Amino acid sequence: MGRPPAYAIWSQFAPTRDGGFSIQEQLVRFFRKEVATGALRPGIRIPASRALAEELNLARGTVSGAYERLAAEGFLVTRHGFGTLVAGMPAKPKRAKEKLSVSREKEGSRRARELMRARPRETHADWPLTPGVPALDAFPFALWARLNARFHRRQGASDLAYGEPLGYRPLREAIAGYVGAARGITCSPDQVLVATGTQSATFIAALVVADPGDAVFVEDPGYDGTRLAMRLADLRLIAARVDGEGLDIAGCRSGEASARLAVVSPSHQFPTGVVMSLGRRLALLEWARESEGYVIEDDYDSEFRYDGEPVASLKALDGDHGRVLYVGTLSKVLAPGLRLGFLIVPDQLVDAARAVRSALDRQVSLPLQATVAEFIGNGHLGQHIRKLRLVYAERRAALLDALDNVGAGMFRVSGAATGVHVLGELPFDIDDIAVARRARARKIGVEPLAGYKMRNDVATRPALLLGFANTQPHVMRGAVASVVDALRE
Repeated sequence: MGRPPAYAIWSQFAPTRDGGFSIQEQLVRFFRKEVATGALRPGIRIPASRALAEELNLARGTVSGAYERLAAEGFLVTRHGFGTLVAGMPAKPKRAKEKLSVSREKEGSRRARELMRARPRETHADWPLTPGVPALDAFPFALWARLNARFHRRQGASDLAYGEPLGYRPLREAIAGYVGAARGITCSPDQVLVATGTQSATFIAALVVADPGDAVFVEDPGYDGTRLAMRLADLRLIAARVDGEGLDIAGCRSGEASARLAVVSPSHQFPTGVVMSLGRRLALLEWARESEGYVIEDDYDSEFRYDGEPVASLKALDGDHGRVLYVGTLSKVLAPGLRLGFLIVPDQLVDAARAVRSALDRQVSLPLQATVAEFIGNGHLGQHIRKLRLVYAERRAALLDALDNVGAGMFRVSGAATGVHVLGELPFDIDDIAVARRARARKIGVEPLAGYKMRNDVATRPALLLGFANTQPHVMRGAVASVVDALRE
């Protein structure tokens, strides 16, 4: 009888006496590697322990021990009349193999393939003019480290257990107090749910109030993260037109498609920067009450308003009607990498929200929640926001000045009264996608408005989103000049 094919492979085994691992451990690792690379395929017969020990000049006990470990791990199987084999089914014929080979585009579920086609764009936080990125250079690193260390010094065994799905109670109390003072929202800590950012909070809100297949009005153009969250919730998206007054709910009601859920960003619509008019706000709330529907309000950067007082939130206008679920975040006031946002739900939905949260990832990291609770509760958040308002106002002014001077009349600026980005509208014959691509090739992070549209027939001028929060004033002119060069190409 000829030697098993495994002999040639085992002859490559070269153990060392000073490698930090026993000979048996080296033998086991060698076997695993050969299986992983495909050199030892399922069904191949391996030598008996005595034969291999003689071949490699090893003690039989060393080889037997390695075989026992590999069998326990599922790598080897012994079959009567065949000896010891590499576990698993033998390789299938070529035809069956070809039948199984599919392109990566077709792998995964229908929902996963849809999300793959609509994946979020890549963000470079260090590229000038990148929308959605705050002033990370202004983050209070030293204070944050002290607050975080303070929690860990006093941390007890109970802090390592599962927590309340809605979130850490002191943090929910701090958030309730904050939105009451900053946004005029009256709520109890029991209505606050802590989530891992805006997208997570929006997804949870959708699961709380909508069933798979239900329709939802989403802004067009609108935030792609919202659309991803709605798709993940298996909802049917209906594009709702956004104009100079915000989402047009009257147009939605007169259309052929109907829904009982709408997701809006009324205080500073993303990406256009439009502030929803009071008339539109009241009409939206009236629609929700009449249809017994709900509105998810994404209030992602209302802390930063440069002309006049902050606009009232939909949640505050809704009062006790219980038709608005409010989504807030600390991404723009602290850092997006912290992944901390929150959701405020009406009283009648608290139990449903807790059940959904429990079924997902249960809770946000307790040390993070505790640190943020102290950061807000001790007044540090208010102080930090006041600092950022000055920083952002200076950077916003530098951007507007650069667009006015370096831009040479190419941009019509809108949406600059609130938030951390402006919309630079371009002449109708300009391809904003091509301009953004050329600018990004220069490591300038502008984004095209077209990338946020659901329908190509939306009658808006081509435009670029220009973020200013992450760009220092002395860099602004050079960054805008790079965009102008991309335009002139």
